[in-house]
Amino acid sequence: MTFYVRTAGLRDLEAVSALLGETWHATYDGIYGAERVAEITGSWHSVDALKPRLGRLNAEFVVGDDGERIGGMAFAAAAGADGKTVVLHQLYVHPDCQGSGLGSALLAEIIESFPQAEWLRLEVEEANEPAIAFYRAKGFTKTGSTANCGAADSGIPAAIYEKPLG
Repeated sequence: MTFYVRTAGLRDLEAVSALLGETWHATYDGIYGAERVAEITGSWHSVDALKPRLGRLNAEFVVGDDGERIGGMAFAAAAGADGKTVVLHQLYVHPDCQGSGLGSALLAEIIESFPQAEWLRLEVEEANEPAIAFYRAKGFTKTGSTANCGAADSGIPAAIYEKPLG
């Protein structure tokens, strides 16, 4: 399978929402339970929740598309007016597509989309060992932690990782 990374569009949102639901269940059911994962994905990953990201200034929303399906997605946005730090809010690859190089391609596209950035930051669930191994292999190091990954009151603890760019 060959995936091409491109900017996400309105017609992709149903597929991206489904991808996020499937990927979250595969990754997090064993950590949070299927009911909590369904609640999170229904709130955070619905088409209505994803739609405002399309065309957002100082942000990039990309998908990996093989012509038949969306195999992965990534979303990042500049943090602050100077654009020196970019936050990778999401990078998910469907379990069937993991190990194909799609995650690396999505990450590379995000980095290329912010040429002024000096740092790339992300939050990752500490029990998600495959994701942590992926980010460490890409040069990220742990710089801290948060009790509320993704939202101010999520109650989901996560590690904060950063990578210098340039």
